[in-house]
Amino acid sequence: MPVLFGLLWAAAAQLPTAWTPEVMMQVQTIGAVVPSPDGALVAYTQTRAVIETEKSEQLTHIFLARADGSKRFQLTQGDKSCTSPAFSPDGAYVYFLSERTGKPNLFRIRVDGGEAERLTDWKGALGNFRVSPDGKWIAFTGRKDSEEEEKAKKEKRDFQVVDEKPKNHSLWLIRAEPGVDNEPKELAGGAFHVQEFDWAPEARAIAFVRWPTPVADDWTRSDLLEVALDSGAIQTLAATAAAETAPRYSPDGVWLAYQRSAEPPRWAGDERIVVRRRSDGATRTLAVTGDERPTLLGWSRDSKRLLYTESKRTRLAIFSLPLEGKPVTEYEPRAGTLSAVGLNLTGSHAGFAWETSEEAPEAWVLAVGGGRPVRVSRANADLPKLPLGKTELVRWKSTDGLEIEGLLTYPVDYRPGRRVPLILHIHGGPASVFRETFLGSPGLYPLAAFSAKGYAVLRPNPRGSTGYGKQFRFANYNDWGGMDYQDLMAGVDHVIEMGVADPERLAVMGWSYGGYMTSWIITQTKRFKAAVIGAPVTNLWSFTGTSDIPGFLPDYFSGEPWANFEVYRKHSPLAHVKGVSTPALILHPEADVRVPVSQGYEYYQALKRQGAPVKMVVYPREGHGPREPKFRLDIMNRHLDWLEQYVR
Repeated sequence: MPVLFGLLWAAAAQLPTAWTPEVMMQVQTIGAVVPSPDGALVAYTQTRAVIETEKSEQLTHIFLARADGSKRFQLTQGDKSCTSPAFSPDGAYVYFLSERTGKPNLFRIRVDGGEAERLTDWKGALGNFRVSPDGKWIAFTGRKDSEEEEKAKKEKRDFQVVDEKPKNHSLWLIRAEPGVDNEPKELAGGAFHVQEFDWAPEARAIAFVRWPTPVADDWTRSDLLEVALDSGAIQTLAATAAAETAPRYSPDGVWLAYQRSAEPPRWAGDERIVVRRRSDGATRTLAVTGDERPTLLGWSRDSKRLLYTESKRTRLAIFSLPLEGKPVTEYEPRAGTLSAVGLNLTGSHAGFAWETSEEAPEAWVLAVGGGRPVRVSRANADLPKLPLGKTELVRWKSTDGLEIEGLLTYPVDYRPGRRVPLILHIHGGPASVFRETFLGSPGLYPLAAFSAKGYAVLRPNPRGSTGYGKQFRFANYNDWGGMDYQDLMAGVDHVIEMGVADPERLAVMGWSYGGYMTSWIITQTKRFKAAVIGAPVTNLWSFTGTSDIPGFLPDYFSGEPWANFEVYRKHSPLAHVKGVSTPALILHPEADVRVPVSQGYEYYQALKRQGAPVKMVVYPREGHGPREPKFRLDIMNRHLDWLEQYVR
C-alpha cells in the first residue's frame, strides 16, 4: 500500500484521533457509476491518492458489483488509471480508457475478469467513446499526433501561431473487437472540433456536437449535426444563435433530444430541453425545468420521458421530463447530494455516487421509475471513525431582503453559546453551489480538519449561485462585488447573531470566483483577521485578455472592457487595493489558463509594495484545479497554518 505523504502508518504508535489533511487523503472518490443494460451489474470507478517519494498522482480503477450489493470486485489492475467504463449491449464486456501502454487507448475486459484486450493503437489525444447499440462498433473522438509536429518538437522549432491549426478532435469509428483490420476510420471533423455525440438506436447514424475549435470559449458556438455511417454524408440538424448540446436518441428511434441555450448563450446558464422528430425535423421545446440549467442523461426505456440531473438548492437530484407535461422528481436523496450520475443503455437503471456531510461517497444503483437505491460499493468503509462537526442549513436576509442560504459546520463537540472563530468559505463559478458533500473529502479545503481544530465554517450560496432558479443565478450580472458581497457579509453577521461566531476571529477564503470575492472583501472591510486567496480574478481587464474564456466577463458585464472600462475598473479588486492590511496568502497554479497566474502576481505585488503581510505560493504543472495529491495536501495544510498564525 502506498505510503501517504507525511504519514507513516506502519510505524504509527496509535490511530489518528481527529481529522487532519493527511487523514483526509485516505478518502476515495467515486465516479462514472454505470449499470449494465439489464441492470444486474454496476461498473464504477474508485480513485485514491498515490503519494510516494517520486509519485504524486490520482490512481483510478474500475470495480464491478452486483446491483443487489451482494458482491463486488476490482475489475482492472495496475499502476495506470483505467477510466470511463461502458458496458457492451449484451453485458459481456466493459470497455474503458487507459494509458497503460504509454498513450491513451481503448480496451475491453470480460465482466468475469481476465486479461484486458487493447482495441486501438492510438498515438495522440483521445476523448470520449460510445459503443454502438448493436455492439459491433465503437465511435470515439480524438486527434492523431502529426508526424510534422513531432519532428518540429524534436528539432526545437515547435513555435505556435495563436489561433492557427487548432487541435480539433475528429469523430472516428473502429470495430468493437480486437483484430488486424481495425484501423480507425474518420467519420467527421478536421475543419471543426467534435465535442460529444450519440448513436442512433439502429446504429446507422451518429448525432454529434460541433465546435469551431476546442477552445473553451467556443462552447457558445456549438451546433448539432448527424453523420450517416454508410455514406459518410453529414447533415446539419440545428445551427442557430443558441448553443445546441447533449444529443440523445430515443430508444424507439422517433426522437432526438438535445439541450438548447438562450440566444445568445449566457455563461450563467439558461437552457431548455428540445426534442426533434427524426422523420420530418419538427422540433418541440419541452417544459421549463426548475433551475433552467438541466444536464440531460437520456431517455426512459419506453421513450416517453427524458431523464436529467439538476441542482436543487444544496442538492443534486434526478428528474424526469415527459414529452407532454411538467418535470417530475425521479429521485432526490433524503439528505446529502448525488454526483457521477449515469444511465444505462436501456434507460432502465441509473447509477450515482451519494454522500452526506457525515458520510463518505459510495456508489448506488436505482431502478428508474420506482424502487429504493442500493449501495454497491465499499470504497470508504474502512475509514477511521473520527468525529465530525454538525452541518446544518441556515438562512438569512440580505440587505435588500433577498433570502440567502448556506451550510454552517460547527466545531467538533461544539457547546451552544460558545463563540468560536469563523471561516467564510466562498465557492467559485460564480454560477456554482455548495452542496451537502462529505466534510472529509480531500479537496483544497480541509473542512473536517477545520472543524476538528475548533473552527466553524460558513459556506454561503449568494446570488449568482446555481440551484435557486434563473433569476437568482443572473442576479449578480453587472454587479460582482456589489450585492453578492452584501449577501456574504449578512451571512457572517447572522452567524454572529446566532451566538456562534466570534466577531474578533474571522477568516475568509475561496478559489476562482471565490478568490475574486476574497480579494475583493479585504479591500472593502478590515473585519477579517486573515484571508487565503485561491486562483483569484483580481484585474477584470487583464483577465479578459489572458484567460482561455475571453467571452466570459463581457457577458457578465454587458460589453468588452475597452467599451466599458470604468465598469471593469470599478469591479476589480486591484483598483481598490490601496490600504489593504489583512494578512493574505495567495495560492495559484502556474499552468492555469482559466485564471492565469498573472492575476495572482498582480495582487501579490500590489500588497507587497504597500508592506502588507502577504505570501504567494505557486504550484507548477497544475491547471485551474490542482490534482496532484502532494499539492492538494500542501494547500490544505497551508490553509490551516495561515489561520493558526493569524486567527487563533
